Formats: sequence, structure tokens, C-alpha cells
Amino acid sequence: MRRRPRLPARLPLDPYVLALLATVGLAALLPARGPAATVADGASTAAVALLFFLYGARLSTREALDGLRHWRLHVTVLACTFVLFPLLGLAARGLVPTLLTQPLYSGLLFLCLVPSTVQSSIAFTSIARGNVPAAICAGSFSSLAGIVLTPLLAAGLLGADAGGFSPDSLVKIVVQLLLPFLLGQALRRRVGGFLVRHKKALGYVDRGSILLVVYAAFSAGMAAGVWHRVSLPHLGALLAVEAVLLAVMLLVTWYGAARLGFGREDRIAIQFAGSKKSLAAGLPMASVLFGAQAGLAVLPLMLFHQMQLMVCAVLARRRARDPEAAWGELAPGRVAEVSPPAQHPAPQGR
Repeated sequence: MRRRPRLPARLPLDPYVLALLATVGLAALLPARGPAATVADGASTAAVALLFFLYGARLSTREALDGLRHWRLHVTVLACTFVLFPLLGLAARGLVPTLLTQPLYSGLLFLCLVPSTVQSSIAFTSIARGNVPAAICAGSFSSLAGIVLTPLLAAGLLGADAGGFSPDSLVKIVVQLLLPFLLGQALRRRVGGFLVRHKKALGYVDRGSILLVVYAAFSAGMAAGVWHRVSLPHLGALLAVEAVLLAVMLLVTWYGAARLGFGREDRIAIQFAGSKKSLAAGLPMASVLFGAQAGLAVLPLMLFHQMQLMVCAVLARRRARDPEAAWGELAPGRVAEVSPPAQHPAPQGR
């Protein structure tokens, strides 16, 4: 008899999300004003440039090129991230103003344009015994494409809310995002060893930089009075909409990958890489694209980030406890007789 999967004893409340919420609280109580706001804004700009320099220095171009051999999987993940997600975000426009305010909807649509995660996609794919190398490459491709696609999609779909195609916004994107990333790629051979040796310390630099970006963005939002436009019913509606969005993407990536003929291990990688959005990449991008409105714009992304961690942790453990699915599930159109799981070794990750 098939055992009923149980929830993990403790759902993963990301400590970093708690730090982000504490930063938001600090900005609400002690927002940077006057000269302090100028300093915070300058430090935030430098932090964004540093973040994208480190992204470029860490991304292995050789690994990404090696992953091109599995191009169908990567195209599928990219299509989920930069085509299907944005289409669902555009469809949610019908919820304004009944369920969502225009600023919250802009943040929700921005969430749909952000690239996929790398670390959590790999972790959950590994837990679920999926194709880990494919998850690594898919996350890397998504991050690389997001450097260009996310600002362009935001400018085209969000219009004035994200600065449009003005020369000033394009200069900010190039100077704060693209140039540091390219510089990191160019210097990767020289600084790669240093980054590996000090990986833990640089992780704190990453997270500290993002906390600084969040503080500056939410301080600017407090000064502009954007939080007076948010009510608890609208926040509840936002959470409900994001729950539906995540459920749709998890279902589409799993069953859609099966329809495309992918095996179970590849389907796991597609599901976890294609249904996620990167908080680390989205927060600094929002600070560049939205300016004083960034605080409210990143709220949907922060909420979605924690939701995806909790749901995917449960889902990954369930898939790990269901090894017979590798033998009992067949791609559409495939005709074969499959022996019971006990007569065959469980498939190993590729």
C-alpha cells in the first residue's frame, strides 16, 4: 500500500527573509532622510554594482557552454521563466483594482519578469533526486539571460512604472548591471580562486549588500509615502494571487515537461528551475528600475520567495520518497512494459 507523504516537521522559514523583514521594519521606523538618504542611495548603487560584478565573476562560461548539449531542457526553463510567467502576470491585470492596487500589480508583474534562482533550484532538485547538472546549467542560463531580458521586459511591459526606455534608465542599467557583470566575467580567471577560497565571507557580502539595497529602497518609499496605499485586505489578496501563480507554474512545469517527452529526472529539474524567481537578482534590479517606488515593487517578490521555499521543500521531499514514480510514469506516446521498482535499481542522478 502506498504510504501517504507527510509534511516535514519544520517548514523552512528562511532566516534571510527574517533579516529582510527586519530591514524593512528598520526603514519604517528610522528611514534615511536628507543627507543620510543621499549616502544610503550612493551606497546602494555601489552595492548593486558589486553584486553584479560578483555574479559575473562566479558564473562559469565553460560550464554554461557545456550545458548546451541539453538545450531542449534549457529552452523549456527559459520559456517558463521569460514567456509563460510574464503572460500570467499580464493576465493578472484583470485583478486591478478589484483585488490588487496598481502599485502591487506592478510589483507582481515585475516578479514574473525576474530570472530563476540557482542555489535553491539545485538544492531542491538534489533532494528530489533529479538532474542536478541540468538544474545548475538552467539556473546559470536564466541568470545570464535575466541581465538583459528582465530590464528590457520591465521597460516594455511596465512602461513608466519602471522608467520606460528613457536614456537615464538605459544608462543606469548599463552602468549598474551590465558593465559590472561583464567586468566580473573578464576578470574571472584572476579572481576565481579568491572567490572560491572566501566563498563563505563573500556570501555575507552578497546578503549584506542586498539588505542595504532593501533599506535604501524602503526608506525612499517611506519618504514618498507609498505605504499609505497598501491595506491588509490587498496584501491578503496578493498572497492568494501568488499562491495560485506558484501552483499553476508547478503544475505546468511538471506535466508540460512530461508532454514534451522529458524523463523524470529532467522533469524535476524543469519544475524546480522553471517555477522559481530569484530574490537576489530581483531586488537590486528593482532598485535600478523603480527608484523611489522600489520598496513597494519588491514586496510581491519577497513574499513569493518565502512561499516558493516552503512549498518546494515539501514537494522535493515528497518526490524523494516516491522513487517508484521513475518506473511507473511514462512519457505520452511511449509504449513499454515496466517492471516493479523492486526488480530494478533506482535511477541515479545525471
